[in-house]
Amino acid sequence: MDERNGLRERKKRRTRHALATAALRLFAEHGYEETTVADIAAAADVSPRTFFSYFPSKEDVVFAEVDDRLAEVAERLAEVAPGRSPLETIRMCLADVLWAIVSEHGEYGPVQIALILERPGLQARALQRLTDTQETIEALLREVCPDIGEIDAVAASGVAVGGMQAVIVHCRRHGYDPLSMRTALDRAVDIVERGLSSVEALTRPC
Repeated sequence: MDERNGLRERKKRRTRHALATAALRLFAEHGYEETTVADIAAAADVSPRTFFSYFPSKEDVVFAEVDDRLAEVAERLAEVAPGRSPLETIRMCLADVLWAIVSEHGEYGPVQIALILERPGLQARALQRLTDTQETIEALLREVCPDIGEIDAVAASGVAVGGMQAVIVHCRRHGYDPLSMRTALDRAVDIVERGLSSVEALTRPC
């Protein structure tokens, strides 16, 4: 990627982050139904048209952080370094991504979780995203570990994605501070790693 394209991508990420943060702040201050796309765009100092170039709907902005982090997990997992086992890559990937999650949106993390838990429409979207992510991770595991068993791949992706998602929701729902949340997530990574270490194909260097 050349410098110009790199600058453009960074600007896009900043705008997307600004929109997501503004949306969660407005949802907390004024309510989800009362907040419009125009309100969110104005708070992020962009036009409604720009908002829709990043998010198809107001519902989708609620999942901005989730989508970004899950995409990062998939991208990192697809780049298993020679000589490193897939399990080592998973551990490193989760550690980096979870630190970003702890730092992201600060006080508005609980707002995001509350919205998802309270609204059936958002719950359905969250479940679909979880299912799609597990299938993506499963496919990547099968790609980097051609000899992994079918059930092993399905179970491993479910353990990794489901386990981390459950702990993140728990921490935000109960208002964990950043340090406590990071401690809880590190513990969750240890548990996930122990579970995945029983899958032999994941422990062999590529």
